[in-house]
Amino acid sequence: MRYQIRKAAVIGGGTMGGGIAALLAGIGIPTLILDIVPAKLTPAEESAGLTLKDKEVRNRIVEAGWKAVAKAKPPSVLSAESTRLITLGNLDDDFEKLADVDWIIEAVIEKLDVKQSLFARIEAVRKPTTLVSSNTSGLPIAAMAEGRSPAFQEHFLGTHFFNPPRWLKLLELIPHPKTLPEVLKFMTAFGEDVLGKGVVLCKDTPNFIGNRLASIGGTQALAYALDHGYTVEEVDSLTGELIGHPNTATFRLNDLIGLDVVHHVMSNLYDLVPADESREVLKHPGATKLLGAMLERKWLGNKTDVGFSKKVISEKGEREFWVLNLKTLAHEPPTKPRFKLVGEARKIEALPERLRWLMDKAFDAEAPEEDRRLARYLWATTAFSLAYASRRVPEIAEDFASVDNAVRWGFMHELGPFEIWDALGVASTVERMEADGYAVAPWVKEMLAAGCATFYQQQDGRVVGVYDRGKKAYAPLAPDARKVSLDVIRARPGAVIRTNGSASLIDMGDRVGLVEFHSKANSLDQDIFDMFVTALDEAEEGRFDALVIGNEGKHFCAGANVFVIWMASQQGDFELVDGMVRGMQSVLMRVRYFPKPIVAAPFGMVLGGGAEVSMACSRRVAAAETFIGLVETGSVGLIPAGTGTKETLRRVVNPVMRIPNADPISVMQKAFEQLATAKVATGAQEAFEFGYFGPGDRIVMNRDHLLAEAKRTALAMVAEGYRPPAPEMIYAAGRDVLSALRAAIWGLRQAGWATEHDAVVAGKLAWLMCGGDLTEPTWVPEQYMLDLERKVFIELCHEPKTLERMAHLLQFNKPLRN
Repeated sequence: MRYQIRKAAVIGGGTMGGGIAALLAGIGIPTLILDIVPAKLTPAEESAGLTLKDKEVRNRIVEAGWKAVAKAKPPSVLSAESTRLITLGNLDDDFEKLADVDWIIEAVIEKLDVKQSLFARIEAVRKPTTLVSSNTSGLPIAAMAEGRSPAFQEHFLGTHFFNPPRWLKLLELIPHPKTLPEVLKFMTAFGEDVLGKGVVLCKDTPNFIGNRLASIGGTQALAYALDHGYTVEEVDSLTGELIGHPNTATFRLNDLIGLDVVHHVMSNLYDLVPADESREVLKHPGATKLLGAMLERKWLGNKTDVGFSKKVISEKGEREFWVLNLKTLAHEPPTKPRFKLVGEARKIEALPERLRWLMDKAFDAEAPEEDRRLARYLWATTAFSLAYASRRVPEIAEDFASVDNAVRWGFMHELGPFEIWDALGVASTVERMEADGYAVAPWVKEMLAAGCATFYQQQDGRVVGVYDRGKKAYAPLAPDARKVSLDVIRARPGAVIRTNGSASLIDMGDRVGLVEFHSKANSLDQDIFDMFVTALDEAEEGRFDALVIGNEGKHFCAGANVFVIWMASQQGDFELVDGMVRGMQSVLMRVRYFPKPIVAAPFGMVLGGGAEVSMACSRRVAAAETFIGLVETGSVGLIPAGTGTKETLRRVVNPVMRIPNADPISVMQKAFEQLATAKVATGAQEAFEFGYFGPGDRIVMNRDHLLAEAKRTALAMVAEGYRPPAPEMIYAAGRDVLSALRAAIWGLRQAGWATEHDAVVAGKLAWLMCGGDLTEPTWVPEQYMLDLERKVFIELCHEPKTLERMAHLLQFNKPLRN
């Protein structure tokens, strides 16, 4: 049977349910959200003369839930436009509408009897092919399906999204014994290809994979800190980005989750896992007493602004976060300690090497006592987590790679437990772990005895195989045609055509070349533009039929190298600045009019010059989470001068001004505001609304598929007989619109929304966007606008306050408002 999801419904409009609905709407699926009908009126409703029969009252809960989701930060919705695909209703009046959808997701309260009752109602209205799933975070899927018809059970499974659904990659799929294989296969493909998730198949065990490991491991981390006298600041300084975790670390993560939720999970999980040899940690006296005391005080974490930290407004009116003293339960001013161990470890760039160094410190008799003490915390919590993960295979997942994926995708860790174990050295670590009382699963020792020294088989720095417990040998890693791995490509003889300190030209195969950035933060510098020229020359000479601009870094490109511009400006070498800007304009204009297709594959941060590179290309194949913007005005007090201002006018203003008798004021205000306020699109869909993406560009939900899709698009453009665009004139609005923009700038200055230098920068930008000193609206050549870009850019480089902004960004990595 072929399954399709054209319409969906989510039952339960809270944070999770609303977030799932927002994700579905964001990819173009009309989605119905249903929630309960209120049992009584609010005082405001009574005063307004409303009754429980009024629709406004009956939909109050679902509307309040959706309003919160729509306002969430970071945003849960992919774009304002996508919210039009959301329909709100209630479980009494609108239940029959479920008969018209293809997928029903339950996201109600975590009570088995409530869910079972709801599924009985759903069975009465669902179409035969409708898929039904539960977003439970740990209740048994098979128990939910009990009593339902065979057809319902065959189309039922668990689909556990992680919160927030838009931002966290993990989707746990949990079949029960009667789930049809074709249903599971369809949902796996839909999750990966359409939703862009990392799908992990879990066994139907309590809390599945991610939450099972997090619940036990997180409680042990708290218990160990209490037992050995570690402070909140010590633990959080150790367990964040230093070890490849998010900066929420340990205690800040608990505050984010909510201490009521943490306590609930600890209380419930204990009885659900009677055979788990580590479950006693959930009853740790110190941890349960501490959390109990905090709950009594209603210290729930972020939701009440007090938990392991407390938000305090200082005498200066500044926001501070005071830290809980775990012994006295008093919140104290932060000391912001700087530990020598942490500082030294941060100097080690590669995470595997850094982790080895940190763990070794716990056993280094010559290291300072403070270093050993801090390192022992990391060793104890890491050793426990690794050993525990090994003992849960195959209970919670058939293979350890699924455990690694769940941890990386669900909690944004750089490495999963078995990847960490490989980094530390399995054999030596096992010896240390067992000496310290951390029991390792027998299959790990069998792996070592079989001559397999690591969980993942590596060759030339890349994974080529995975240990198979059944065969007691490595199984080759199956290739995935949807993914392009640069490590794999680089291993091919002759694949790297040219490389320098910041970029490489790589042969992707099929006569497609790749320009890869690998400078710090992938910032643009002369080496990158030199590589662009090399790539264009190679394509022009016949080596390539198309080019892709992309990489596998954390972000596509953080912008131009500000340091070089700042240094040249400080030294008064404005000829050098002019030459750099002129060179960038020249390369990107060559890219724009190149006779062969050039496809950009943007993702993550695409700022300033990175946005200009993306816009110059023939087409864009973008990851859904692409945050693109021309931010020069806000970040460094400059203007987009690498074709960015010209491109904004061409993309945003030109189409409107081609309409007879069009009024330029509103569209010019929109384009000006976008640049003057350094707006950044909050995702690829919003980038279309801003004009950074346009017709022919597309979004790829799964970042892992991005380079392969970009290459596929480039080859399709070649097959279609690509021709570059014709040169285009740019609309310059002239004096009258410039006066209007200057009036708006003056108003912002008077209201205190802009500093004096903000007004200077904005004024020069307005002059540029209106065509300089033109008295009348005029269509001008692109080069005219490029010359104005350089002129304004260099003028601003003379400004002391702009130099201050550049220096501040370089020193503190955040903008200065001066």
